Amino acid sequence: MTDGHGTPFTRLQLESLRSGVEESLHLLPCQIHRQGVAKVDKFFSPAIRAAHGGKEVSFRGRKLRGQEVTLPAGYMGVVLKEDHKPCAEEEDRCLNVRSIFQSFTQWNLETPPSADDVLVMSLAWPKIASAIHAPVE
Repeated sequence: MTDGHGTPFTRLQLESLRSGVEESLHLLPCQIHRQGVAKVDKFFSPAIRAAHGGKEVSFRGRKLRGQEVTLPAGYMGVVLKEDHKPCAEEEDRCLNVRSIFQSFTQWNLETPPSADDVLVMSLAWPKIASAIHAPVE
């Protein structure tokens, strides 16, 4: 079923939020051309070193520079997984919360992450949006 514009319905099972486990999250500067489960913890268990106000690690022979990024106050990150069991008739997909996070480590190749990184800048949006939508006195 769709919304009349051809977009399929997706249901987020909010009750699964209670079972979300807090996990350590790493955002790596790479793409993996694969569908399905990956045993990341088996292949990426970094020996992280402190370096120049951030973190440093080697991954597959390449130096990665990282920093811990905390989500804005009042926000929580979620990692979703698709439930392949049939959901309600009107939805094409059902998503459940796999884990939750309040912060993550962002990794860049060679250069340390900074306030100019797109992801870090995007996390400033809730504060900006609040300011521009606040009543003018």
